[in-house]
Amino acid sequence: MTAAAANMQPRRRWKSRDSPRTSTVDAPMKTLTRVNDFVVKFANVNGSGSASANGLFARAILRMGVPVAARNIFPSNIQGLPTWYEVRIVEACLRGRRGGVDLAVAMNPQTWDKDIASIGPGGYLFYDSTKPLSPSKFRDDVHPIGVPVTAICNAAYTDTRQRQLFKNIIYLGALSALLDIDAAEIERLFAEQYKGKEALLESNRKALRMGHDYALAHFSCPLSLRVERRDNVGDRVFIDGNSAAALGAVYGGATVAAWYPITPSSSLAEAFQKHCHKFRTDAGTGKKRYAIIQAEDELASIGIVIGAAWNGARAFTATSGPGISLMQEFLGLAYFAEIPAVIFDVQRGSPSTGMPTRTQQADLISCAYASHGDTKHVLLMPEDPRECFEFAALAFDLADRLQTPIFVMLDLDIGMQDWLSEPLEWDDNRRMDRGKVMTAAMLDAGRDFGRYLDVDGDGIPYRTFPGAHPSKGGYFTRGTTKDRYARYTEEGPAYVDNMQRLLRKFETAKELVPQPIIVRASEATRTGVVWFGSTGAAMAESLAALEREGVHLDRMRLRGFPFADAVGEFIAAHDHVFVVEQNRDAQLKMLLVNECGAAPDKLISVLHYDGTPITERYITREIAEKARLFMPGIRYQKSGIRKVS
Repeated sequence: MTAAAANMQPRRRWKSRDSPRTSTVDAPMKTLTRVNDFVVKFANVNGSGSASANGLFARAILRMGVPVAARNIFPSNIQGLPTWYEVRIVEACLRGRRGGVDLAVAMNPQTWDKDIASIGPGGYLFYDSTKPLSPSKFRDDVHPIGVPVTAICNAAYTDTRQRQLFKNIIYLGALSALLDIDAAEIERLFAEQYKGKEALLESNRKALRMGHDYALAHFSCPLSLRVERRDNVGDRVFIDGNSAAALGAVYGGATVAAWYPITPSSSLAEAFQKHCHKFRTDAGTGKKRYAIIQAEDELASIGIVIGAAWNGARAFTATSGPGISLMQEFLGLAYFAEIPAVIFDVQRGSPSTGMPTRTQQADLISCAYASHGDTKHVLLMPEDPRECFEFAALAFDLADRLQTPIFVMLDLDIGMQDWLSEPLEWDDNRRMDRGKVMTAAMLDAGRDFGRYLDVDGDGIPYRTFPGAHPSKGGYFTRGTTKDRYARYTEEGPAYVDNMQRLLRKFETAKELVPQPIIVRASEATRTGVVWFGSTGAAMAESLAALEREGVHLDRMRLRGFPFADAVGEFIAAHDHVFVVEQNRDAQLKMLLVNECGAAPDKLISVLHYDGTPITERYITREIAEKARLFMPGIRYQKSGIRKVS
């Protein structure tokens, strides 16, 4: 009998000798039968060492040529609270969260009920059966797979820490048998991880084999959910957005980073340091051609960045929402004094301390209008690690070209999660754009230099670097009002003239930031949808699901602010436009109304802000339910969308 056929037998067929189930009901239970298309969710306790094992699970499947989308959902404390690691095995290389779970690895008693509830009917529950559990703790429509992980571990190891760590490897071994994952791929990953540490290597192999052998001896392997080797990964790379952005900063010419540790941005600065050690250290002398400074706080860090950039260096800081709040005064200075700076904002749950290890897109307003008074800042909105790399490098060109702070708006989902991304590419013929710089030769030729003088009508003045000329091109940098030649004045007309020029510069930025990507639906429609950033991963799948059921939407992905004219034109061309974003207050909608003059009543918000990455099922459900109001032929049910003819 094949494994698939065995799974369709009465549910008592799944009772192993370690299973607590005592039911004698012979009615067959629904069983999910899927190859390379299912979701596994690990429920663990933070600090138990499970993150490493769960990461090995995802990477082993990648080594088998099968794409995965992995999400680590973890608490902000060091140890003790619940943590989840979700792996979506998806041959079609969809990168967003689907929603729902097909196999739960429930290793945390605290979250047992919640983890059981997340499993779809016919799915599987993998659990530690060392201690018997009441039948009431299980669901009749979910297959239990009890493996006495703790008992196996305690029999093999005496050290307390080893027992804790190797439990994770034992369940990894059991899953490799149950899901038909090539255990040799996991062992190869061990060999890479523990190169030169043979004792650790062999002990991990031993634990893996114990779990694998137990599953083979007690269950029909593989299950109806299984992994089958493919060649669908290609040349894609598994990388997180913070690492990609840090590498983009190196390629973009950054030599100075000033930062204060804050989740979830710290790994960006740390990655930049590693890249600089490799690429910005003189091979002959060992001299470091970079400066990385951990400041005493976020305000100091942006101050260091502004000072370095004023001197001509390309400089940045990496922070999150609380850091942006503390930087407000200096951000206003950089805007008004027109000093380049790059700020990577890896957004997290907010306000205040909020949820430091959960994702949100809740800093749009605070960054777009950072500082007091009349300010408008340039925002770049990458969708994935590849765009994090591209936009990071671009940010330094834009900062120099526009002589202003540039915000790169990541979030925790992009920044700290590993994504299967297209390869990072760089054009070796590309050169840095330093913008309008008045050189000594230009000054000697008699060029009129006014630090805040607009000679081209684009709102961007010329600047000089310190020491460019022994007697010409100097000016006083101030955050107070000044005239076109940087001379102090409190005359109203001079202030208005300067502020209007800054608006002209902001208009110029519309053509320089990444333009929106607009795609028309397969059928003519008067309804559209707008989103930005990491939402795109789930959005792509949701749009396909909606279109299959007759909900056709023109779509626009925003990639930069200020918004191009095409953004307002897109909204004006539709009767209704869904705005999908991950915050409570519809901040993107606010920007669209404020900057594009969009009618608020035609913008329909789809908001997600529980701290977890948005899912395809959530977007599909929300859009379908709201679309019923103006698409009478659409009916949404929990089982899916139905078009009524």
